[in-house]
Amino acid sequence: MAALQLTDDIIGLPGRLTNEQKARLAENFAEAEIAELALGVGLFMGMSKVLITLGLEPEQMDTTVLPTPGS
Repeated sequence: MAALQLTDDIIGLPGRLTNEQKARLAENFAEAEIAELALGVGLFMGMSKVLITLGLEPEQMDTTVLPTPGS
């Protein structure tokens, strides 16, 4: 559950993790594993944005356009 919450926090409106969230992650994962989870989610999210921008996403892939916060 902690990994899913971390993923939601990265993909949603990013902000600093609370001490409670950090404690839950630490109960389940080593520091290196937390870093790997966070970097993996970030890389997949970034690559998806690049592919969509370049028009390289699969034709059958549904996309959702969300406005950038503050724009």
